[in-house]
Amino acid sequence: MSIFSIGLSGLNAAQNALNTTSNNISNVYTPGYNRELTLLGEGRAGGGVEVNDIQRQFNQYVASQLNSATSTASALQTYQTQISQIDDLLADREAGLAPLMQDFFSALEGLAGTPSDPAARQGVIGAADTLSAQFRSFDLYLQDMQEGINGQIRDEVTQINNVTEQISKLNREIALARARNGEAPNSLLNQRDQAVADLSERLDVRLTVQDGKTYNISLPNGQPLVSGTNHYQLEAIESSNDPQRMVLGYRDSGGNTVELKEESVTGGTLGGLMTFRSETLDKTQNQIGQLAVSLAFGFNEQHGEGIDLNGDPGEDFFGIGTPQTYANTRNAGTAEVVDAQFDDIADLRATDYAVRVTDDSTTPPTVEVIRKDNGEALDAADISFVGNDLSFGGVVISFDDAANLTNGDRFEVQPVRRAAGEMESLISDLDKIAAGEAAGSGDNRNALALQDLQDELLVGGTASFSQSYATMVSDVGNRTNIVQVNLDAQEGLTEQLRAVQQSESGVNLDEEAANLIRYQQYYQANARVIDVGSSILDTILGLRA
Repeated sequence: MSIFSIGLSGLNAAQNALNTTSNNISNVYTPGYNRELTLLGEGRAGGGVEVNDIQRQFNQYVASQLNSATSTASALQTYQTQISQIDDLLADREAGLAPLMQDFFSALEGLAGTPSDPAARQGVIGAADTLSAQFRSFDLYLQDMQEGINGQIRDEVTQINNVTEQISKLNREIALARARNGEAPNSLLNQRDQAVADLSERLDVRLTVQDGKTYNISLPNGQPLVSGTNHYQLEAIESSNDPQRMVLGYRDSGGNTVELKEESVTGGTLGGLMTFRSETLDKTQNQIGQLAVSLAFGFNEQHGEGIDLNGDPGEDFFGIGTPQTYANTRNAGTAEVVDAQFDDIADLRATDYAVRVTDDSTTPPTVEVIRKDNGEALDAADISFVGNDLSFGGVVISFDDAANLTNGDRFEVQPVRRAAGEMESLISDLDKIAAGEAAGSGDNRNALALQDLQDELLVGGTASFSQSYATMVSDVGNRTNIVQVNLDAQEGLTEQLRAVQQSESGVNLDEEAANLIRYQQYYQANARVIDVGSSILDTILGLRA
């Protein structure tokens, strides 16, 4: 090999190395870019140098670990953002329910002191109106959060579908590039890996590399989202159990949409939203509802024991929402729930229930009732099914015709979920407050009994009103702290993995600047080799002359 060929090979190698270094420097702040390295080897024709590869510095194992950590951190961050709103709402010393309940019972104390005083009676009505309005406000705030999560789920599903479609297209482009050139451009590989990282921030997924080249993406339960050049759509759909609730649907290759269980969706923003909703939002809304129902029924019952200034028995003081029920859209039977009412308030719990028909050959049919907060089935002794009326957990639901129930039929029962949203004070006439046990204007015996309700264990038979609210505040506060601690730890782990990833794949400007100088000198040296070769040739030609 001549000195010219050797010098030219060196110039080519130096130029490739300079191009690679320049590309690294220009993409130092490009998301998903992986540092490139020019690999040189000895020429095969007896001298010189050749470029073996422009190698992308990418570690699949580290990237997978980082994506998994990012997915978990994203879920915790979303959870923390949502739960902190509830924590702030409940713990507010001025806007919370605790001071308003105290004001209400303080007004009753004033009424007991001067039962015939119009100002004292007006104080009770005013405090009741304010307390009822705050219960409604809390329910509205929490329901707005429910609807907000529905909207966020729709948005996340749209973004997830966009990313999975992008990955499938990149799989196709990479395969075509390999077929044409024998290898894929590093830029396409970077884009695909960045798309997987973006997807992991929204949802926990599983990545498998087929034949070391093609990316396949699936949900943790194994259902594919990307299979080669094909991608499968997710959909935000109404739950078959509860039309107010958006859940995830999976569209298979046959075009059928399968509803995914909420607990199967984990990780990422989407998983964080669903976990927060099932663990905290549903529970808090039910606890507020249970407290409102217990207060309304307990107070109405005692108020009914008294006599107002007109000599009439006390009327209901508070109005409250009724239980909600939903038939599963896939029920084969034709039976419908026509009414739902509260039964024994002592049995009322802050949870929803799932009712499933297990044997339609009996009269009435045999059913299974599952508490949705803990997944446990109620004992048969705690369920009563007489005629068309099914009673459990402090509620009774009535079917139009229980004989039309079919095995597998399901019903969602939410005894207290939205009860607080319809709480209101029903009495505006001062004379209708039943403060006494006789018609005398100075009788305060029932007012004293009403005041004493604040210390009775009327919430689930285990807690007073203030104890129940304090437990709720403490529960949300503790959960908020736990989520924050877990988030801090997970973010620390994520940063460690990101540092490892950057040490391998990230661009170091100092290192690249040094390479730039080194390869520039390399280029100049090879140019000098060619110059020397030219001088030698000129000398030889001169000798012949």
